[in-house]
Amino acid sequence: MRLPDFILKNLELILQAWEEFARSIDISMPAMDSQGLRNDAEHILRAVALDMRTSQTLQQQIDKSQGLGPLNEKKSAAESHALTRLTAGFTLEQTVSEYRALRSSVLRLWLAQGYPKRDHQIEDMIRFNEAIDQALAESIAAYGRAVDTTRKTVLGVLGHDLRTPLGAVMLGADLLRRTEELGSRGKKIIAQISTSVQSANQMVQDLLDLARCNLGTGIPVQPENANLTSVCKSVVDELTVAHPKANIIFTDTEPVTGQYDPSRMAQVFSNLIGNAVRHGNLQRPINVTLNGDGTTAYFCVQNHGEPIPPSALPTLFDPEGRYSRYSEGEQGASSGLGLGLFIAAQIVEGHGGKIEVESTLEHGTIFRVTLPVCQ
Repeated sequence: MRLPDFILKNLELILQAWEEFARSIDISMPAMDSQGLRNDAEHILRAVALDMRTSQTLQQQIDKSQGLGPLNEKKSAAESHALTRLTAGFTLEQTVSEYRALRSSVLRLWLAQGYPKRDHQIEDMIRFNEAIDQALAESIAAYGRAVDTTRKTVLGVLGHDLRTPLGAVMLGADLLRRTEELGSRGKKIIAQISTSVQSANQMVQDLLDLARCNLGTGIPVQPENANLTSVCKSVVDELTVAHPKANIIFTDTEPVTGQYDPSRMAQVFSNLIGNAVRHGNLQRPINVTLNGDGTTAYFCVQNHGEPIPPSALPTLFDPEGRYSRYSEGEQGASSGLGLGLFIAAQIVEGHGGKIEVESTLEHGTIFRVTLPVCQ
């Protein structure tokens, strides 16, 4: 029996194998029923069988095997399958694995029938693999487009729909803080609200920056003639007020000026000094230095808290690497060091500089930033 005929005659047997494999895939979403697990599988198999029965030139077959088959104006079953799997919580790798299992199970079931060996069997297997490759390419492309659309949607929600109410809360807290009728307890609560909103706003900004990096646009840096020393001093003053128990010592020799994005560099300083405050030993000073030699600016922040484990250092500026290696329950000196450091590194890189870290019990944790001085 030719392979396309076998597929159509044994759809239920093949679909059962598809469902059993899909059920074995571990996803974070609730368990799916039989219909959900099979979703577009029958339409994919029928499309494969139809493709195999369609006369094609050698070049057309080669194109299909490379994912370059003819485009269809209507959404294919493979594309629809990818979208439903994305919605159901399947990763791209898990979705691809279904096609690998489908390919294997169909050929295994077909060959197990013990048909006499004939030349058309090889041709059928080649045509079958080409059709599966085409379906796989369509599925991957649809999955990628959906993820990209989701990222852009999230970027829009974070950039407008979430920041707008946060801004309103921040403005309201600022107005209430100026109200004379508030007692000391009321002023303390308002101050806590304002601090929390500022933290939430910074988280949104960090997520926005991460989304831009994932979309390939990078973190925007707009250099202008700026005084880095003044920017750094302002950040130190703000953090000193916010953390009165921290002893932040800022040392500079002379003003460091050049072409920098002051708001972005303030993010770098705030992130690195803020981390030193949160993770450092408040019984010992946090040393912040900024100086230059005319061609290069040097920024350094040192704290004497618990050292960052050596195993965490290689991926400290890479959130993807960090969160793939460390659980949500991560504790110790490396916990909480994620998006902020990645964004700081991206901003420094956008200025043509570099950021480095060393962490030992003897010398503490030291972050060093070097930036070119461009006039």
